[in-house]
Amino acid sequence: MSETNDKKAASPAEPKSEKKEAWINYLAFTTVIFAALATLSTFKGGGFSSRSVVFQAQASDQWAYFQAKSIRESLYRIQKENLSLQLDLLPSSAAPEEKQKIAQELKQAESKVEKYEQEKAEIEKAARALEQNRDEAQTHGKPLGLAVIFLQIAIVLSSIGGLLKRKEVWYLGLPIGLTGIILFADGFLLFLPASWL
Repeated sequence: MSETNDKKAASPAEPKSEKKEAWINYLAFTTVIFAALATLSTFKGGGFSSRSVVFQAQASDQWAYFQAKSIRESLYRIQKENLSLQLDLLPSSAAPEEKQKIAQELKQAESKVEKYEQEKAEIEKAARALEQNRDEAQTHGKPLGLAVIFLQIAIVLSSIGGLLKRKEVWYLGLPIGLTGIILFADGFLLFLPASWL
């Protein structure tokens, strides 16, 4: 009998287990969802950012190649003009072989100018395509970056609400988290106008 009394006496000293409120389960669930989407947003946003940098580097390389071709084209244009001037200034008493040699060099210079113009057009097309890919990657990356911010804020508010056991703080985090989810989806589908971001 004294054993039973001892147990009863010890019971009041033990902390009472608090009953878990149902909304805490929902808070935990939404926090996990926000955290998972924030992680995916970070991962995918980083991927789009890396692609953007790579495409920019490749486009810069193409534009440098374009400049090199432009310089060569300019040199051949100058040579062409010089040869045209020489041919025009050649006295009528000059040997036909000399006229033919200058005419042949002029023709070669003209063909080099045409060749470099064609190559430049191809290089420009490739550079513009790379810039378009860069811009597209940046367009996808921007909403994902914003999604991370909103989702992290929602996670913080949910955590504070759980720690303080205040539904109001958690409720405040829900629309912010929903905004993050919408931005996450927009990072892939691009359904929001770019001017909004």
